[in-house]
Amino acid sequence: MGDSALCRDERGFTLLEMLVALAVFSLAALALVRLQGVTLRTAADLDSKALGQIVARNLMVEVQTDPAPPSVGEEEGDVENGGRRWHWKRAVKATDDKRLLQVDLTVDGQPGASPVVLSFVRVVG
Repeated sequence: MGDSALCRDERGFTLLEMLVALAVFSLAALALVRLQGVTLRTAADLDSKALGQIVARNLMVEVQTDPAPPSVGEEEGDVENGGRRWHWKRAVKATDDKRLLQVDLTVDGQPGASPVVLSFVRVVG
């Protein structure tokens, strides 16, 4: 009587309960893997954007410290910085004050990433 009484009182998980628990765990694990992928892409984009801002500021310093003011119009070129090649575009416009020029810099570094835009004013003389 002792052995059969123990078997009937013993409780465990059924196969269906185990399959449901495994499915819930799988969904949670997949969500965490996707979240990690998004986090890595966001971190890489932030790194690229920060480096692009440094490149734009370096180009701004070159324009500000050049004794000759930039010519009005658009210009573009490439520069190497941080082990990458960056494409820049510069648009120079006259302002209402003839002593000042408005300079708009756009720096592109990576396909698919948003470009860095920097606008500043340069004294003509």
